[in-house]
Parts: sequence; C-alpha cells; structure tokens
Amino acid sequence: MNDPRLLVTVASAVLALAFGCKSASAIDEAAPGQPLGAGWDRGVSPRCAPFYSKDWRPMQGGDRQRPSASPKPARGVTFADAAYKTCVVRVTDHAADSVPGFARNDYARRQAFNADNSKIVVSAYDGSWHYYDVNTQRYLGKLEGVGGDAEPQWHPTNPNLMYYFPAFGIGMQIRELNIATGKSRVAADLASRIKAIWPKANSAWTKSEGSPSSDGRYWGMMVDDAGWKGLGMLTYDLTADRILGTYDFAKNGKERPDHVSMSPSGNYIVVSWDDGPYSFTRDFGKSLKLHHKGEHSDLALDPSGDDLYVSIDYEGRGGPVFMTNLRSGVRTNLFSLYVDHTATAIHFSGKAFGNPGWVLISTYSATGGSAQWPHDKIFAVELKEHPRIINIAHNHVVYDEYFTEPHASVNRDFTRIVFGSNWDVKSKTDIDTYMIELPKNVTSGK
Repeated sequence: MNDPRLLVTVASAVLALAFGCKSASAIDEAAPGQPLGAGWDRGVSPRCAPFYSKDWRPMQGGDRQRPSASPKPARGVTFADAAYKTCVVRVTDHAADSVPGFARNDYARRQAFNADNSKIVVSAYDGSWHYYDVNTQRYLGKLEGVGGDAEPQWHPTNPNLMYYFPAFGIGMQIRELNIATGKSRVAADLASRIKAIWPKANSAWTKSEGSPSSDGRYWGMMVDDAGWKGLGMLTYDLTADRILGTYDFAKNGKERPDHVSMSPSGNYIVVSWDDGPYSFTRDFGKSLKLHHKGEHSDLALDPSGDDLYVSIDYEGRGGPVFMTNLRSGVRTNLFSLYVDHTATAIHFSGKAFGNPGWVLISTYSATGGSAQWPHDKIFAVELKEHPRIINIAHNHVVYDEYFTEPHASVNRDFTRIVFGSNWDVKSKTDIDTYMIELPKNVTSGK
C-alpha cells in the first residue's frame, strides 16, 4: 500500500533538534517496569485492577453500541471505555514532551511493547522515534540513531534491546540499540554479501511493514538499488549469520512488492505484490499464492503453532475477513465486514505470539450508511471458523488521512493494546497513544 511514512527522510532529524527532544543517551536510565507483585491482579496493574471485578467478562459478539464524543483524556488518568468497561489510559502527550507533531503507535503489524511490557516505542511526525514507560507514562526520550523508516523491532526476551535498520535499510545492516545505555552496535552487516548477489544493491529492509520471526532469529528482506528499483529478496538467519535463500525479481518476472515479512515461526517469508501476496519457504523452494490482491493484513499463529495469513477480501461476497494456513493452504472465512450495505477500513495485529489463536482488529473510516458493529472500534477475533468476537474499546478516531488511522497493536500475551487517536478532534497531527489493559485469559473465556 502507498505509505506516507516513506515521505519522511533522514534529513528531517534537523527538525527534531529544533523541537528540543531529549535523546535516550542523555536522560537518566529508566527505572525497571513495575513487577507483578502486590496490587497486581490477574496480570492487571494496580491502577486498572479496580475496573475488573472477579465476575467481569468481556462483551462478545457483534455489539452495536456507539460512544458519544468526549473530551481528550489527561495523560496517566485511567478511565473505563464507555461501552465495554475496559481500562484505558493515555500514555503520551506529544505537546508536553516536545515530541514533534504527534506521538503515535507506528503500525498494527509492529510490536510496540518490549519483552516485559514496561516500554513502548512510538513515532513522531518528523521521522524520529521515542519511547515511554507504560507503567508511569513517563517520557523516556528519543531513540538516538533511529530515524526515518528504521523499523524498530524489540528483542523478544531482553527488554532493554531493540533491533533496527539504518533509515530505509540503506547500508544493509541490522543494528541493535541498548536503551539502558543509549549505545548501538552492528548486529549484522550484510552489505558485501548482498552486493555479491546484486552489485547495485543499496538497501535491505521490509519496507516498513515486516517483522522477523517471533524469536528474532529469521529475517526476510527486500533489496533495492539507489533509485529504489527492486532487485530481489532474501532470508537471513541472525543466529548463524547466514543468508538462507535469495529470489531475483528480474529473473522471475516480478516487480518490487509492497512489503515483505517473515512468518512468526520463521518457516516462511510472505511477500505482498499488488497482484497477490505469496508465501515462500525460507529457501524460496516452494510458494503459495494467498490472495488475488494485496490488502491490509498480518501474520499470526493458530493454537497448534501454524502460521496464518489474516486479511480482508473486499471483492468477496460480504467482504469476508479470512485466514489462510501457510502450511496447508486452507482458507477459512472468519466474518463478513460488509454489514447492511456498509464498509470500513481495517488493520490487523497478529503479534500475540504468546497467546496464539487470536488476532486484534482496529477499524476506521466507515462508509455507506448507519454505523454497524465492526465500525470505529478495537476488537479481538478468534482464528477459527465461526469465531468468538470480543469487543474491547472504541478508538475515538476522527479519520483525516493516513496518520489518524488507529493502527492498534497487541502485545505478546494479549494483555496490553496500544492505539493512536486524535480523540474526537478532527486533526491530522494532534495524535497520541493510548493503552488498554486486559486481564489474563480474556481470550480463553476463563
């Protein structure tokens, strides 16, 4: 999909300096996240525990309640979602923190939370990246050296480490930032090896929407020349420091794709071309066409550990949201998005790798008639035929171009969700990040 994030260049870092943003290396080291001790209940923080009585249950099914517009919440003050009574807190205040333009969750396909759920990463209008302590809503600073489309990816087990690319993948490296020290190192330098395959190579990245495998080991990247012509793609084993497979676009008669991503298991690389997304085994030996057109999607796990492609078929009868198993190729329709002659835009987050079998959905920009149950909200969908649907919150987004999309993203165990919102104000940039806390086992029905 065409992405305005690509218009932000590294040169815009000058603007960040003008706004006086603190860097990660210039601030005091952040206190560790609050442990799950006294005051925590079912994995919920002391501030949110009172919202969830022992008999609280999430509202399931196609609920059509609509919230009234409300004043923008103050940062750090917990409140109940008006319809579903979940605990919500505003984490960022871009104006107070001098974060340029906005402080918003970057994308639904990106894991916003670090390994212990104590920090989130957000993006600003000038292409800089910033991080916050989610337990205290404290602004912790700008991520030094991380700029433009750097695609920050939290380390799967170490809460202080983050992988990222040089802006737009230029230089063909994977770097690692330690947020406790503010220091970076080169985790993998692929430049000479990639140039040996494609001499004109200049950049290796996912083009903003991809992720490594859930354990951080396997990476899928697309390779561009200096003029952003696509040359090919590759899979890489970070642990073994080895390129596992390559695919040449010209030799296979293919154009540069919208993006690429590794599946959660690391067994597949998924490529989104306009004429249809494909999955390839990581050696590119076998392929599977997943749909006839690339739409918003994400990759998730089913309860048995199989990789799933979850997306929307806008041309299918009823506008089915569907999943396709990358191992078997079996497609399963989950629910119809077109309700009473209406439609809505949609994003998916399949990042709950520690609680497989569910996907998080956020919707916005509904069209066609009166508001229906899937519109302008955040909800969870079980990844099986005739799934359970769990209503979580309304996003209070007044849609006004790309950056106002909510892009809700879920953490690994489905107990934390972040989303961006201009909160009932028609503004393209007055956007902050909000977090929803959920008790453990909400998706299990226990």
